[in-house]
Amino acid sequence: MATHTATLFIILLSFFAGPILGAYLFQNSLLYYADIYSLEALQNRIKNYRVSLWPAANENYRGLIAEPLSGEARGTIVVFHGNAGSAMDRLYYVTALGPLGYRVLLAEYPTYGARNGALGEKSLVPDAVATVKALKQQFNGPLYVWGESLGCGVATGVASENSLAIDGVVLITPWNNLPDLAQSIYWFLPAKWLVKDRYDNAANLKHYQKPVAVLMADSDEIIPKKQTLAFYESISTPKHFWVFKNAGHNTWPVYPGEPWWQEVTAFTSPKVISD
Repeated sequence: MATHTATLFIILLSFFAGPILGAYLFQNSLLYYADIYSLEALQNRIKNYRVSLWPAANENYRGLIAEPLSGEARGTIVVFHGNAGSAMDRLYYVTALGPLGYRVLLAEYPTYGARNGALGEKSLVPDAVATVKALKQQFNGPLYVWGESLGCGVATGVASENSLAIDGVVLITPWNNLPDLAQSIYWFLPAKWLVKDRYDNAANLKHYQKPVAVLMADSDEIIPKKQTLAFYESISTPKHFWVFKNAGHNTWPVYPGEPWWQEVTAFTSPKVISD
């Protein structure tokens, strides 16, 4: 009996060891799906759109920037996109927020688009902090960070830097923290103990005091709603919650005329109090 038990244990261990080792060693390939292209290809792609490389049209660019359609900018919105594609795929932010008077930077991550660098939270967040610092040096006025899915972890990482004095945070389909999210998806593995990147949105905003807008897709097939709700309940900053009814993780409404764009920007913008 003991021999049979030991044999069964070895078989089970072998069955699970492969997936566990693979998940640990190759987790970047499970988390990051970057579109990569040359600088020349990127320049050709953007020439028909109302965006330009910033801060320079060379390999040192940090994102795609667009000025508001008219007048002086009400502020700058920095968008940190999700784990797939590149900044070029998020032009809907420019289309929607430009008419509302905002300067928009579609931040690009290291390794994505035509940028060099390493993947991972230890690379993406410091790079995002450097991007925001450069923006604040060049432009006056309020600065807001927006995050989409994985970009929420980058945005809250930026907001946790008190010296940046971020004026507001908008998070679309966020999670509480990546280890808990990984465990809920890969329930058959000890996933939370294998994840190297934490992207802990709740911890990042623990001491943040400015407005935070949270938007959840009601039929999100990737981020469990309980993750988004747990995160929202955990933060004590001024906050507001929006729900996209009948929307999935990648099918929430991006049309510029959707009322939520104006509602969210109104909530996060500084309030003018008159005597």
